[in-house]
Amino acid sequence: MSEPLLKAAGLNAWYGAAQILFDVDLQVHRGEVVALMGRNGAGKSTTLKAIMGMLARCRGQVHFMGRDIARAEPHAIARAGLGFVPEDRRIFSDLTVMENLDVGRQPARHWPDGSAAPTWTPEALFQLFPNLGEMPHRPGGRMSGGEQQMLTVARTLMGNPFLVLLDEPSEGVAPLIVEQMAQMIIALKTQGVSILLCEQNMHFAELVSDRAYVLEKGQIRHQSSMAELAANDEVRRAYLSM
Repeated sequence: MSEPLLKAAGLNAWYGAAQILFDVDLQVHRGEVVALMGRNGAGKSTTLKAIMGMLARCRGQVHFMGRDIARAEPHAIARAGLGFVPEDRRIFSDLTVMENLDVGRQPARHWPDGSAAPTWTPEALFQLFPNLGEMPHRPGGRMSGGEQQMLTVARTLMGNPFLVLLDEPSEGVAPLIVEQMAQMIIALKTQGVSILLCEQNMHFAELVSDRAYVLEKGQIRHQSSMAELAANDEVRRAYLSM
């Protein structure tokens, strides 16, 4: 198998004196959707923030596109082509949809072999997110939670990322939006974008993911194909049931 696009090894992280992650190892390959699953408080969001360089106390190895990014600043990691969609959305509520998209704009990218990586324009994103295409001049603060979630993803894609870290995209949005999010992830995958997805919703993860890691109390307790996890009642009862 080819070298992973993203590889984290021995990832440990703290909030103050409390250790949250314990030697987390994970990989994402090109064109792959990987689900990071676990209950609330398992350490899923912390893992994404650790990869993205957003934690004051973090130890371990993180390689992206063959480059060591473990001590890089978040803006430098984003500039290298790693996109991050946080759970709390963080859109600019006073800016319109188009203005929010412009904030995320970065130049086109190429893979190491010289081939073009996926490139996104507002027009292409409006095909992916028709709801946004109907309101290009609406301020972010006057959108529903699901529409804001779409806008956050779209703004991240304007950076033309090789890989997207996507935190709980199905959390707190209407079922129709959840279905649209699933279709969006499948469409991104067909275009060559890789995704590391934090998720609790088993149905949603099963629709879109190739592989899964299961976190419990900051440790990886299980890893397998998504189909194997979906069929493993014992693991799902132990680490995923509410």
